Amino acid sequence: MTQPDDPTPDAPPSAAARAATEPELGAQATSEVAVCEPALAIAGQGNESAAVSESELSESELERDLAALLFVSTEPLSKGRLASLVGGASEKRIAEALARLQQRLATACLPWELREIAGGWQLFTTPDVAETVALLGKAKKDEKLSGAGLETLAIVAYRQPVTKGEIEAIRGVQVGPILRTLVDRGLVKVGGRSDDPGHPLLYITTRKFLDAFALASLDDLPRDGELLRD
Repeated sequence: MTQPDDPTPDAPPSAAARAATEPELGAQATSEVAVCEPALAIAGQGNESAAVSESELSESELERDLAALLFVSTEPLSKGRLASLVGGASEKRIAEALARLQQRLATACLPWELREIAGGWQLFTTPDVAETVALLGKAKKDEKLSGAGLETLAIVAYRQPVTKGEIEAIRGVQVGPILRTLVDRGLVKVGGRSDDPGHPLLYITTRKFLDAFALASLDDLPRDGELLRD
């Protein structure tokens, strides 16, 4: 009787056999795809292959993505807008995730809170750090100077000591409020009185002025030739 041919010992295992013998590798690959796809959706790839359905987003992933969107947004985001940004999750799931995120922030001892405002949701700093945050706002306000303020400051810097009347003669407008602002900000100060009739106040620049414009001394102010240079 003819015996059946022996199977070739060196034949590679079938795909099914490999899947059966390598379950951990298969699970790892599936896990990696599931983790990466939500990131692609949030990055806004703009194609169907990158879209993530709500069934693919776990609760923690949905909270993470919502937190990221709310952090970078400068305006309130509605539940509908958030749903469209995270791959079309239902508004019910969005509302539940927002509630969990709100609770998480409330118990995390962090200076942020999630509020519903103007038909949407937005991240805010907590009231207990209001004074600290205000310092940053004050610093930014102090750094800004209007064009009229810069013109007046330049006249004081180049003509000092100079009276208010002399500045107004050069600019052609009243400069009282602007001078007070410059004095309040510490860029200009009263340096004495003029010998002219009425002895008007003389204004000069301060050390803070030098610091603000990175000047070692008034000798470092650009001169006519430098200002006219292309």
